[in-house]
Amino acid sequence: MIRPGKTNLITDIDGLRVGNAQDDKLKSGATVLLCDQPATASVQILGGAPGTRDIALLEPHNSVQAVDALVLSGGSAFGLDAGSGVQNWLRAHDRGFEVGPVRIPIVPTAILFDLINGGEKNWAEKSPYADLGYEAAQQADQNFKLGSHGAGSGALTATVKGGLGSASTYLAAYGVTLGALVAVNALGSATIGNSNHFWAAPFEIDAEFGGLGLPHPLPANASDLRVKFGDQQNAQDMTNTTIGIIATDARLSKAECKRLAIAAHDGYARALWPAHTPMDGDLVFAVSTGSVNIEGSMDAMVSLCAHAGSTMARAVARGVFSAHKQAGDIMPVWSSLR
Repeated sequence: MIRPGKTNLITDIDGLRVGNAQDDKLKSGATVLLCDQPATASVQILGGAPGTRDIALLEPHNSVQAVDALVLSGGSAFGLDAGSGVQNWLRAHDRGFEVGPVRIPIVPTAILFDLINGGEKNWAEKSPYADLGYEAAQQADQNFKLGSHGAGSGALTATVKGGLGSASTYLAAYGVTLGALVAVNALGSATIGNSNHFWAAPFEIDAEFGGLGLPHPLPANASDLRVKFGDQQNAQDMTNTTIGIIATDARLSKAECKRLAIAAHDGYARALWPAHTPMDGDLVFAVSTGSVNIEGSMDAMVSLCAHAGSTMARAVARGVFSAHKQAGDIMPVWSSLR
C-alpha cells in the first residue's frame, strides 16, 4: 500500500529542512531546501525558458558530487540572487565544498517569472532576493507552509493562483521515502477545463487537495488550451515556469538522480495542461540523502521513478489548492472555484 510520510512534506526525509521567505507587497519570495549533510544531486530541464545558477555542475559527468542546498525563487533573473543569500548563510555556518583552506557552499538555484503579478517591483539599487534567500535559510525547519509562501507567494497559473506545494510517499516494500517540493507558476492549468477538479486527481491520497476526484463526464473543453496569456497578454510578454525538487533517502548516484529527475517531470505532465512549453522553464532537481541502500535493486529504482511522478503531481495540486487570497491579486484562488 502506498501512503504519505508522517507530514506529507519533503522533510519526511531525514536530513532535509525547508525555509520560506517572502515579501507580500513584492508578491514574490524564495524557498530553500537545506541538506544537513552534502547530498548527491542532479537536474533535468524540459521547459524552453529556464533561469538557473550552478546547474552544469549537477550533470553526472562533472566533478562536484554533492550540494549543500537547493533554491527555488521568484523574481525571474533577479531571483538568482537568492542563491547568493543562501550561500552567505551557509558560509557563515562553515558549510561548503573544501578547496584547500576554502569552503565554497554549493547552491544550485532555479527561478520563476512573477514580475507581472500585481506586486510592487520598484526596488531601487539592488533586488531584495539575496536578503530573501538568507532569511529563507534562517527559517529552514522540518515544518513549513504551502501555497502563497516562499517561491510560491506570487505564482500564477492559467486559471488561478499557483503556489508552493509539497508531498511525500513512503514505499514500504523498500523502506524508502520520496518527497517533492514545487513552486507552481505554470503557463497552463492545474484544473480540468472550467471545473475545479485537478488533473492530478488519480494520484490523490486522503483528500489532500480536496478529494473531488475526476469530473464525470469530463468537461467538453477539458483538452482546450487554457494558457496564462489568453486574451489578456501576448505570449512573448510572459515567461512562466514550474520549478521543483524530488528527493529520496535511497542511496543514488548522480546518474540515478538524473534519471529520477527525468521521471519526476512526468508529474508536471500529469498535473498541468499544457506542461514543458517554450514559455515555461520547467525544471526538476533530484537529491539523494543516501541513508537507505537499494544497490542492485532494479525493482526499487523502477518504483522510485514511477512514484517520483505521482508524488510530484500531488505536490503540484497541493500548491495550487493551498494558495490564499491577498491584497492586489490579479487572479482568483482555487478555493473560489465552484
